[in-house]
Amino acid sequence: MTSRKLVNFLFKTFMIGGITGLIISFFIKSEDYANYISPFDFIEVLGLVLFFIGLGLTFSVVSMTGFFAYLFIHRMGLNLFRSFWPTVQVLLIAFVLFDLVYFPYQATNGEVAVYWYILMAAALLAVGWIVAKRKAKETNKHAFIPALFFMVVITTVEWVPGLQVEGTDYAWLMVAPLLACNTYQLLTLHRITKSDEATQSENQKGTKAPKKQAGAKKA
Repeated sequence: MTSRKLVNFLFKTFMIGGITGLIISFFIKSEDYANYISPFDFIEVLGLVLFFIGLGLTFSVVSMTGFFAYLFIHRMGLNLFRSFWPTVQVLLIAFVLFDLVYFPYQATNGEVAVYWYILMAAALLAVGWIVAKRKAKETNKHAFIPALFFMVVITTVEWVPGLQVEGTDYAWLMVAPLLACNTYQLLTLHRITKSDEATQSENQKGTKAPKKQAGAKKA
């Protein structure tokens, strides 16, 4: 991957996080917007917009950090566990999904029904499953489990600060940019590397052609 493509990749991830943070704020913090829309206060509305864009940008940085950490973890897992690495990833996925239900429910002392946490974990698994299926379709079937691992386990690790805050607003404001950025990174990286490989192969063919022509002239 060239430096130009890497910068473009990171910049787009950055922008996706900011835009997603702003969009989700319209739903999660609609009351805050409503307070300054009627009567309309341009400065306050602009302040809210900039704040939530900045919040989304911050979470996009968390996502990028998690993504590059995942690339290292995946390579280390292959070297350490070898053929057992897919099984280890499945076990970690199951463990994290269980934690998403059990520990938050225990922290509320039963004040929040457990099925809400089950739905939250199921929704994360569903999104991860869809993205992983797309990744496997565009690359190969062996990419499904690593992609699901990234979307479930790594996203949950990145999401921990949002889960520790009281209330659900911050959790939603955080998870939406994380999922958007993680999805983009996961589904874009192989496309960039494929285009680089195609360019290299074309360049190699171009350098071989003059040699063949030169040989033909000597004959």
